[in-house]
Amino acid sequence: MAWEQWVSIAALVAATIAVIVGVLVLRRISSRASAARPLEGEESADRAGGPPAFVVNPTKVSSLEAFRDLGARTAAEAGLGEPLWFTTTPESSGSEQASEAVRAGASVVIAVGGDGTVREVAAGLSGSGVPMGLIPMGTGNLFARNLDLPVNGLEQLMLTALTGADHRIDLGWVRPELARAPTDGVPSDDAPTDGVPSDNSLTDDAPAAERGGSTTRDGGNRPHPGDEAFLVMSGVGFDAAMVAGADDELKSRLGWLAYFLVGARHLHGRKVQIGVQIGSGPVHNRKLRSLLVANVGKLPGGFVLFPDAAPDDGRLDVAALDTRGGLFGWASLFGTVIMQGIGIRSTRPTIASNIEFWRGSRVAVRLEEPEPLQVDGDLVGRVTGAEFWLEEGALVVRTRRTSAAG
Repeated sequence: MAWEQWVSIAALVAATIAVIVGVLVLRRISSRASAARPLEGEESADRAGGPPAFVVNPTKVSSLEAFRDLGARTAAEAGLGEPLWFTTTPESSGSEQASEAVRAGASVVIAVGGDGTVREVAAGLSGSGVPMGLIPMGTGNLFARNLDLPVNGLEQLMLTALTGADHRIDLGWVRPELARAPTDGVPSDDAPTDGVPSDNSLTDDAPAAERGGSTTRDGGNRPHPGDEAFLVMSGVGFDAAMVAGADDELKSRLGWLAYFLVGARHLHGRKVQIGVQIGSGPVHNRKLRSLLVANVGKLPGGFVLFPDAAPDDGRLDVAALDTRGGLFGWASLFGTVIMQGIGIRSTRPTIASNIEFWRGSRVAVRLEEPEPLQVDGDLVGRVTGAEFWLEEGALVVRTRRTSAAG
């Protein structure tokens, strides 16, 4: 047997061991993988007296009639008014419905669906002060998991969304520079919208207002048409390839494991040449498997990639991931993530893998070639760059009360 085959077998064995170790410590990770510090509950008794509102993705609810009956009954038992109901469509996926609910005087707007529905509702509620409740019904439900919401038990979720504790958190935004089709100078339908930076310079220190868009109090840009909100994380490279390859049918059959199955097909994919700038700092040029920009720390399966991330700390967490040596490199990277989840951290790169971290309130990214960009599990398109920033404290979310969390 050739030495290359022996190396492949050894790498496969190492990967298998890493997976087994991961499964064994998942329960421990789940108990320790919350945000670096718990959210501080506001739990005000002086809440607005308007009715609750539900923004429902109908493709995620098996029986809309039964769901509405449960919502109305739970609201009545909690002494709340008759709920307002809004449903999403492929053309209007939550933001407009959330804004309409605010105009109608809703006291809380509850997003019912996956992470895509949640981020759209969050965009519509940004800056309104109206709390967002969650009833997660998607594949990953990553935002709900990062808030330690129970992702099973519809009655408990309903009660939490209607009567839980309120917390003010940050909302992430990304302004993508969508790649143009290689035509004779004719822009494609996914060309950048007005206000999206189009130059490839990462060293332009002009104020955000001069680059298009007003400046928020934390130094970012206010959203423009075409900007995408995110609560969990956005990225290019391997993670975007997983999102692109996991179709709805596969996700419905396997849940979040669908992403891992698709990811196995891309383990030997090419690397991404990328430049990363944190604020007005130096440009970090890297050749990577994946770059992730996050507001919270958990990945599908409960694994912790960003141990320091918290949704209310005013900072984005950035991770540059790289592997070498095929399966052995991926096993090494997976082992590093596992160790982080149980509190064992190392900043030193290994022979086979490396995770490099940065933190900041604004991040600019440029790509040597167009690459897919994902935002909270939704594929945005192929981009040549992107700008990320935070709206500090822009969103109020509702979670379990401390007394009910134990």
